[in-house]
Amino acid sequence: MKSFIKSSSLSLMAAVPLLAGCKAEVLAPAGDVAARQRDLLVQSTLLMLVIIVPVMALTVFFAWKYRSRNKAAEYQPDWDHSTKLELVIWAAPLFIIICLGALTWVGTHLLDPYRPLDRVSVNTPVTGEHQTLRVEVVALDWKWLFIYPDQGIATVNRLVVPEDTPVEFSLTSSTVMNAFYIPAMAGMIYAMPGMETKLHGVLNEQGDYKGIASHYSGAGFSGMHFVTRVTDQAGFDAFVAGTKAAGGSLDRETYLALAAPSQNEAPRGYAQVDPILFARVVNLCVEEGQICVAEMMAIDAAGGAGLAGTMNLMPKYARADGRERVMPVLGGNVNMIQGFCGPDEEARMLSQRVVIAPREITAPGPMQGAGLTPPVGLFGKSNNQFSQIATQPAAGEDF
Repeated sequence: MKSFIKSSSLSLMAAVPLLAGCKAEVLAPAGDVAARQRDLLVQSTLLMLVIIVPVMALTVFFAWKYRSRNKAAEYQPDWDHSTKLELVIWAAPLFIIICLGALTWVGTHLLDPYRPLDRVSVNTPVTGEHQTLRVEVVALDWKWLFIYPDQGIATVNRLVVPEDTPVEFSLTSSTVMNAFYIPAMAGMIYAMPGMETKLHGVLNEQGDYKGIASHYSGAGFSGMHFVTRVTDQAGFDAFVAGTKAAGGSLDRETYLALAAPSQNEAPRGYAQVDPILFARVVNLCVEEGQICVAEMMAIDAAGGAGLAGTMNLMPKYARADGRERVMPVLGGNVNMIQGFCGPDEEARMLSQRVVIAPREITAPGPMQGAGLTPPVGLFGKSNNQFSQIATQPAAGEDF
């Protein structure tokens, strides 16, 4: 048994040098955003070590000092308080927590993935001369689709960006939630079906960097990775020209075939892309005849489709990506609502990106509801301060 434990320990020790081949990309970033995230991580760790290291050292010291063989150790059974010791015990952690809170608050707002970059590098602020590269990202099963809307091209499992150029990612997913992560560039951001998330980043050094899916999404998850290549502007222009020269068009039909589950896809490109394809993916209406989420929300905001909605049904057909549709529990036909607007109106709707401004915060008032009885006080009088329904107007007043 001892020989087995000894051999196992030696095997583990022999495997330790193999870890030297791992590249610490999080602690060795190639972009300004990742570098600031690295600094935040290191600073937070050092602040916590201010408490952790003394506690660990004192634990060893007290265990050694008050060991059973040390008869000379001072023994004070009646000691129960020390103002100076209490001050150190409470003040030091409180100070560290305040510092960590301030550091986290500033870092969280400064490194908000939705916040456009304010600088390209430490000494280079973003100016009007910097052209932001827009990339639309779709997490598929199990591959990554990158659409360059300004260049009119798309790639699968291949991302190329120019160095020192701000990049704005717009992300979504075709089926299940996933996570987009380039450790050397910026933090992780989720890609979710029916939603669009944002990520801003920059890479300051040329080379190839790993991109991964950091959220488990099924059988082909382990092969869902890509290479991010950083080149100069001339190299990026050559990449765009080469992709266009290779041919291929990514339209709705091609996308549906691409969205079918597959594993370990080789990188490839498309010379042309449907300009509103990404908007269709976000609105879950790539399939012909499927109503878009934006249109559905507009109809609901206007009061609903009414009788027209019940008359505008069509049977659901087999999906182009090969997935089986879930049948209703009670049986019967599977129907879906067709779009109400025409093709031209639908294309115009999807080509417009609506930015919803945050609502202005107003003074809080009574909670409003409908059909709920307001609470009654001890003397039978309703308390309108906490009323769940709108206050009834007095005679002659407009409500």
